[in-house]
Amino acid sequence: MPTDLIKTFTYLTIHLTIGFSVAYVLTGSVALAGGIAIVEPCINAVAFFFHEKAWKRAGARRKLLAA
Repeated sequence: MPTDLIKTFTYLTIHLTIGFSVAYVLTGSVALAGGIAIVEPCINAVAFFFHEKAWKRAGARRKLLAA
């Protein structure tokens, strides 16, 4: 298995564990914490996609202004 893929899975595991732990401490509910731990990374992935698109647009705009 490629190192990048292993690193991605280990980071995902850390992210889910921290998300679940924080949500559990705040809510005291395993079900709610589990839901938050699953939903938050999905929303974060969508936000990251649009964040990247915005940065690419900004970079293209800077290139046009510099030319």
